[in-house]
Amino acid sequence: MLAMLFATYIIRGKWDYNRVPDMFKADVDAILIAEGREDLIER
Repeated sequence: MLAMLFATYIIRGKWDYNRVPDMFKADVDAILIAEGREDLIER
């Protein structure tokens, strides 16, 4: 649930990927990939 919130904020430009807690990054990555927004994933 929180991963979807983080992903939505990242897509909208209201949140930076680096601020996502580590425990949610795998789920946020999966959501961003599913939405075709791999460009927003920072390593």
